[in-house]
Amino acid sequence: MPDWDSSYDFVSVGSGGGGLVGALRAADLGNSALVIEKQPLVGGSTAMSGGMVWIPDNPLMKVDGIADSYDDGMAYFEDVVGNAGPGSSRERRHAYLTAGPRMVSFLQGAGLLFHRCAGYPDYYDTAKGGNAQGRSIEGIPYDARRLGEWRLKLQPGLAASIGFSAMTEEIPYMMHFNRSLRSLGVTARIALRTLRASVFRRPVLTNGSSLVGQLVERAVARDIPIWLDATVEDLVVEDGQVTGVLVRRNNVILTVQARKGVLLAAGGFAHNKDMRLKYGGDQRTSGEWSMSNPGDTGEVLAAAMALGARTDLLDEAWWLPSPSAYFGMSALNSARQRPHTIFVDNAGKRFCNEANSYVEVGKAMFARKAVPCWLVFDDSYRRAYTHSQTSVGRLPAEWLKSGEIKTAETVTALARACGIDATGLARTVTEFNLHARDGLDPAYGRGESAYNKHLGDPANKTNPAIGPIDRAPFYALPIFPSDVGTCGGLVTDEHARVLGAGGPLAGLYATGNITATVMGRQYLGAGGSIGNTMVFGFVAAEHACEADTNR
Repeated sequence: MPDWDSSYDFVSVGSGGGGLVGALRAADLGNSALVIEKQPLVGGSTAMSGGMVWIPDNPLMKVDGIADSYDDGMAYFEDVVGNAGPGSSRERRHAYLTAGPRMVSFLQGAGLLFHRCAGYPDYYDTAKGGNAQGRSIEGIPYDARRLGEWRLKLQPGLAASIGFSAMTEEIPYMMHFNRSLRSLGVTARIALRTLRASVFRRPVLTNGSSLVGQLVERAVARDIPIWLDATVEDLVVEDGQVTGVLVRRNNVILTVQARKGVLLAAGGFAHNKDMRLKYGGDQRTSGEWSMSNPGDTGEVLAAAMALGARTDLLDEAWWLPSPSAYFGMSALNSARQRPHTIFVDNAGKRFCNEANSYVEVGKAMFARKAVPCWLVFDDSYRRAYTHSQTSVGRLPAEWLKSGEIKTAETVTALARACGIDATGLARTVTEFNLHARDGLDPAYGRGESAYNKHLGDPANKTNPAIGPIDRAPFYALPIFPSDVGTCGGLVTDEHARVLGAGGPLAGLYATGNITATVMGRQYLGAGGSIGNTMVFGFVAAEHACEADTNR
């Protein structure tokens, strides 16, 4: 029996949404809990994210009278995700759909404040069970002063990178502030919120920072320790059961007991080059384009695998097709969802609905072997939209001088400048324009779903997502299959128990990007990854602490 340095009932490895929710639920059930984070900042990928949480039939929908049901949620999983392996079994989908609303109610009862992202559609709202009103929620703008000393220990989030205290659901409007009165009004609200926070020195957290900030505040109030700069070196196993972890903290190895369970919520392996090359299959990268949490290096996943844990979907990631890092957080990241743009391969041919889910488009790039592919747009696009924080209707001169964006007076000349087949691109643009002038895309159905329309241009009345490419000069730049984390790993059951060849590995639970996600190989709606980690962190704590959930 180990000589334990510390002892808790429930130990979360990782301080993102899953780890924090698991610890909070365990504490709520009368247990001692600990959160271990190897980074010097708290929050992980959740803090860096948009912070939306996708939960079908959630309490905020009920309050607003938005129709939804368990049956619709299950039908949506079956229609969009289909057969995606054990990580998205019917039992796990059932757990997600039943525990998700209960988790939101639990967090509301604990004092977290959420806002329903009204009108932010499911990514496949036209599929069976899809919801055009949307199932996503996010934390309200949150006063960072409530965190005290923890404010400076929070992983910087999305708002910090764009320079405005914008909620995630507001960002599409901010991107089109010059295209409709509603968009201008929302942008003015964001600007006023940001200005007020600066003038009165009342820092406001939004997006994933709000979500994590609220969770950390509750954890501190419940006296749940959060160890930063603490690396889990290995799992402790006694008589076939995981009973604790070995932790390196302040250059000292500590043995930490977990009497009721260890929850692995340590993220994936987006920044582990060897693992990505080994497991990437037909979607192999070395992680060079990843924008994920720098702590996503896979050591905890490898430790569980060494115990005989099963794995699945190791080739998958939350793909996010993006320009090179040269452009930073520019609006070019969302150009594919606006009119007057297309993606093409080196043959000059389109290969997907560019405005669909980023995960779907990223997967299409690999399937087509279009890595990178090319974003092609015309001068109508250039004139109409914002491109960076300081550039509207005009591409920054340094972008053009750098050669990162190619430009030419004709489509064929543009193709030659990019090394694209000129005949193929000219034919594609001609065929695309034939229907795009009427707001149609018979090839891929772009602009037909509420999701496509929502993220498009509100001023483009024919179709917010589609418009012809017919005004010279023409422009192109390469797009890479970036990601915000891997989403394959440990196979877990409906109780979030890690499974080995012979069944559950006693005492070991997992959630989030370290697991094979319940979303399978798709992304169902804004906040699908955060929903996955939080729900199964909640489920793990309930099972480990033997909560009576009337199931």
